[in-house]
Amino acid sequence: MDALTVAPGHHDSLRLDPLPDPSPGPGELLVEATAVGVCGTDIEIIDGTHGRPPPGRDRFVIGHESLGRVRQAPSGSGFQPGHLVTGVVRRPDPLPCGACARGHFDMCRNGRYTERGIKGLDGFAATLWTVEADYAVRLDPGLARVGVLLEPTSVVTKAWEQITHVQARSWADPRSVLVTGAGPIGLLAALVGVQRGLDVHVLDRVTSGPKPSLVRTLGAHYHSDGIDQTMETIRPDIVIEATGAAAVAFGAMAAIGPYGVLCLTGVSPVGRTLEVDAGHLNRTMVMDNAAVIGSVNANRDHYTQAATVLAAADQDWLDRLITRRVPLTRFRAAYERERDDIKTVLELGHT
Repeated sequence: MDALTVAPGHHDSLRLDPLPDPSPGPGELLVEATAVGVCGTDIEIIDGTHGRPPPGRDRFVIGHESLGRVRQAPSGSGFQPGHLVTGVVRRPDPLPCGACARGHFDMCRNGRYTERGIKGLDGFAATLWTVEADYAVRLDPGLARVGVLLEPTSVVTKAWEQITHVQARSWADPRSVLVTGAGPIGLLAALVGVQRGLDVHVLDRVTSGPKPSLVRTLGAHYHSDGIDQTMETIRPDIVIEATGAAAVAFGAMAAIGPYGVLCLTGVSPVGRTLEVDAGHLNRTMVMDNAAVIGSVNANRDHYTQAATVLAAADQDWLDRLITRRVPLTRFRAAYERERDDIKTVLELGHT
């Protein structure tokens, strides 16, 4: 098989390597890859600022947004050759912590989890890969072109689930949501908001390219003003922050309304300072019973929820969200950002 490998901690170590075909172990599927998605985490790993290989190795296979077709499946697994599948990224720590022991490995308490293509396990950017049947999720056959979006959608469904849990502490009747950032996570968060029947608003600084059109095609509203003005205009019940920009996050925090929920999904860079009125933030949060929560990763239940979200979505809209499809022969181009990129997908085989 061919696989994209990196040496974490080393800048620009990405290369295409011929590796022995994997042999599935007991309870594992053998999968022919069709595509792998590219995200900011992959770029950080290639830059040498993130990632950890399996113990005793210097290199590992990158890629955590997977899509493929089953070539071989164990009897009784529920999978058959030809099924369209994706692999869950995270695995619980081996001890495990209380959350991991109960299937909530996305909420690991001790940090000893592993992740395919990120931390301690080979990823999915290979023409063949194996995955435990318990960590494989079957997709609707109609998602062959866009099913690679399942992993980022699982992150979104987990965030929405967390928001629902917080609102359940009392009576809630949310009407509007503001999503900050029109990247893949932001647009998919907006999609779920529309499917939930909410008045959806998306804030992003660009005014041209595919983002405004994608938002409006959803039936949502697109904004390009600053966070302060946008919050004042909309007064949303829910904010999903997907930019990682500290100024945007704190701007939303300072203006969230009574019983509002701000869910942070973007990761901010460290080492930068921002002047804020901490007293105002504290007073606002307390007096309005507001909540700020962080949400990252997903467990298997979130993947199955995400599969339902994608199956119910307009497939042409999902296809437009994937703004570049790059063949494996040009793999380096997939990891170089271009203007108007939203989601780039590396094609590894036939859909």
